[in-house]
Amino acid sequence: MSESKKIATEWIYPAVWGIMMYNVLRAVTDLTHHGIFWEGEIKLHITALLLSVLICYLFNYGWRQRLLKAREGNRIGKDYAFVVLELIFCLNLLLKIGQKLGVLFMGSGWIDYMLINVIYVPLLLIFYTLIRGYLAEKQANEKQLTLEKLKTEKKEAELEFLKSQYHPHFLFNALNTIYFQVDDNNAEAKKSIEYLSELLRYQLYDVNQEVAFNQEINYLRSYIAFQQLRKTDRLKVNVDIDNALQEQRIAPLLFQPLLENAFKYVAGEYEIALVLKLKDDQVCFEIKNSVSDVLVSSDLKDSGIGLSNLKRRLELLYPEKHQMAVNKGDDFFKVTLALHLKE
Repeated sequence: MSESKKIATEWIYPAVWGIMMYNVLRAVTDLTHHGIFWEGEIKLHITALLLSVLICYLFNYGWRQRLLKAREGNRIGKDYAFVVLELIFCLNLLLKIGQKLGVLFMGSGWIDYMLINVIYVPLLLIFYTLIRGYLAEKQANEKQLTLEKLKTEKKEAELEFLKSQYHPHFLFNALNTIYFQVDDNNAEAKKSIEYLSELLRYQLYDVNQEVAFNQEINYLRSYIAFQQLRKTDRLKVNVDIDNALQEQRIAPLLFQPLLENAFKYVAGEYEIALVLKLKDDQVCFEIKNSVSDVLVSSDLKDSGIGLSNLKRRLELLYPEKHQMAVNKGDDFFKVTLALHLKE
């Protein structure tokens, strides 16, 4: 939408519409009675004309604010019925106040009220329709631009993903080779390679599209098992996963950065607690880890590039359908992520 059109619709059109409405009123009241156009005291005409323009500016501003905040899919009939009632009430209130203050002269009493309502209400309804159409077009253009931007970003992300596959793929094949070279008596080393291979396989072959929740849960369990092999025996990991999470679809690897940070920064009491629950159409993930009181706060700030990338992925995959909160205490660090599952 060009800047000139924006200026015209917001500042010029209301004035033009107000002048047009008043001239239509004068044409009906003067010419139909074979009078002189704009007959009578010029001061009253100028006052009424300016009031007509002011009314258009006020309604233009109010309608724009309401339409921008309104939800999509509102019933048009209900919307227009409300506008008609709004116009009748506001117009007659302004006429009454203007008459009381002596600004307006309603010489024919209720006939003048009726004429103004019969002329102004339909014309203002047309004006409202024009505003509604302009804003709908503007929002549609903005959505189209956003969609095009998302498509471009998605293509770029896919290209980056394809590029990033080379090294993991080589590593995955190398691990298979190493696995068969490890002595069978070294069960712990072979188990570590198995876990790592499972994680790499999931990242390589199962993340190009949405996956079933049970796949994502299996990945999380494998990741936890692999990390526990690397960590001290002091580490306690409590996992509470809702059994109702099975075939629901979800974008993969959304929880992994949060889990990775928990293992990376765990200290103090060396405890990690993971909770994953389904509530109606919302999945609630919570990860909490103990930290040392000597840990520098800047080390935990945003927990590195992993959380930054996660925030961006959530914006792209679940726009306005996710909430993430980070809480840090003296001896704990907690991240909560809520996702509204796609229909």
